[in-house]
Amino acid sequence: MSTAAFSWDGIDAVLFDLDGVITPTAELHQQAWAALFEQFLDDHAGDDHAPYTEADYLAHIDGRPRFDGVRSFLASRGFELPEGTPDDPAGDDTVGALGNRKNELFQTLLRERGMTPYPGSTRLLEHLAAVGVPAAIVSSSRNAREVLGAAGLADRFPVVVDGVVAAERHIAGKPAPDMFLAAASDLGVAPSAAIVVEDAVSGVAAGAAGGFVHVVGVDRGAGRDALRAHGADIVVDDLAELLP
Repeated sequence: MSTAAFSWDGIDAVLFDLDGVITPTAELHQQAWAALFEQFLDDHAGDDHAPYTEADYLAHIDGRPRFDGVRSFLASRGFELPEGTPDDPAGDDTVGALGNRKNELFQTLLRERGMTPYPGSTRLLEHLAAVGVPAAIVSSSRNAREVLGAAGLADRFPVVVDGVVAAERHIAGKPAPDMFLAAASDLGVAPSAAIVVEDAVSGVAAGAAGGFVHVVGVDRGAGRDALRAHGADIVVDDLAELLP
């Protein structure tokens, strides 16, 4: 489907991923992951290891819950660490410790640099508010509320289903559709009347699996072909393209 054929008729809610869709937090996440794994590989993989790259981020981390991303990347390099717990002190000896070290790095970047939402995303949110279409945030991040606060958007979303909520309610993470389905339910909207907006292949796959009326891919680097292959029926470069 092209944006010219897209219609807001019959749409009762929009379910947005946060990082890379509403805010450019993906850049901070990528920097935090890079710092984490570059140090880990330097310490544990010897002098001749292949460097961590953006391709690793897209293949193993983008859109996944944090600890799933740790497991996936480590497995790709032949490492297996004890699970530990989500409350492990930041370090590099367990999956939990590495995930929490990444979170420390991200929070430091967020405090130092702040957060400004994408202008096109802000325009679309303003339009939805004006026409009375509710929106939710569906994010694997455990930092979603902090990011929304830093971006001045904390009051824009009556429903936030993030990594914290998913853990508390035992909701499966992306690429399973469960987080999006939970957000639609919290808004009182059927999936057949809601749109999913995602920039990660795992996210568009989750939307496609959930039976939502449209899955919009936002190409912030994953690539149009990859987003379509995983379930996006519309791909845009900026959310302002969806404005009527």
